[in-house]
Order: sequence, then C-alpha cells, then structure tokens
Amino acid sequence: MVEEVKPEERTLREGNISLILDSYEDIFSDFDPRPYGEKALSDDFLNECRKAARDKDEHNLELRLLVPRMKRSAAAEETIRHRLKNHFQKHHHEHEKDIRAIKLRGGQFFAIGVACMLISAYISSLGGSGIGYHLLIVAFEPAGWFAFWVGLEQIFFGPKEKEPEHSFYAKMVHVEVEFFSY
Repeated sequence: MVEEVKPEERTLREGNISLILDSYEDIFSDFDPRPYGEKALSDDFLNECRKAARDKDEHNLELRLLVPRMKRSAAAEETIRHRLKNHFQKHHHEHEKDIRAIKLRGGQFFAIGVACMLISAYISSLGGSGIGYHLLIVAFEPAGWFAFWVGLEQIFFGPKEKEPEHSFYAKMVHVEVEFFSY
C-alpha cells in the first residue's frame, strides 16, 4: 500500500530542519523581557537546532519553524528571522576569532620554544664550565622543549574543542529561516 502524503506533510518532511513551536516565545528565553529583536535565544531551541543540524549538509540548509496558524504574524516573523541571522553570524564570527587566537597563541609558544632551544644550544656551544653556564642550559633546554610541544599541541589540537560549536554555527550562518502554519 502506498502512503499518500498531504501537501502540508510534504512541507514538513522537505525541510532540512523542521521544528514545531507552540508560539514564537518557544524560540526565546523565558527570562528575557525584551522585544523579539533583542531577546536572548532559548537554550532549548538552540539545542534542538544543534541536534537537527548535526548530520545536515552546510549548503542549502533550511530551518522551518511551524507555528499555529492563528498565532502567526508577518511582522514578528521578519523580526525573528533577522534576530536568528544576527545570532548565528555573531557566534560564528566569535568562534572563528577564538580558533584563530588559539592557533596564534600556539604559534607564539612554538616560537618561544624554538628560541629557548637555540639559546640553550648557543650557551652550550660556548663551552663554559662554570655553574652559571650549566644553570642557563638547565633552564632554557626544558623550557624550550615544553613551549615547543605545548605550541604544537595548541596549533593542532586546541581548535578541536571548539569544532562542534563552530561547525554548528558555520551551518546556521547560511540557513534560510521559513515559517509555516500547522
């Protein structure tokens, strides 16, 4: 038996991300009294978006928000659409900035490590026999290796902690937000 799909059900199934809302208030924090254009987004709403977007392709992503027919408002939807876009763009930019900062800090540690090892090698090549020479080598050599490896770790593995959030916002920054009635 072939299942017949109604046009409105097809609309629900076609959306990359479809979320059913009781009202527009479901999108926003219950504790924020500001208007929709400034109001903080609900953690529950963002978590549902994260779950739904997890396995989706970044391109042509569409967020379909289903609202009861009697509660829809074109003006509110335009404000909410704009608010969502701003939120996703802001957080995407912040995560990219954080990742660049982590890599830069890693590069600085790497450079300091190389410099410490070069100083240690130079001091060693002077061939001094006093305690001062040995103390400098003992101080610079381990510091150099430590900074060298910490820098490499931050460059290659530091951004991995930010990757899930960055990936989510990279997808959502291009999302088309549409409202439908149910």
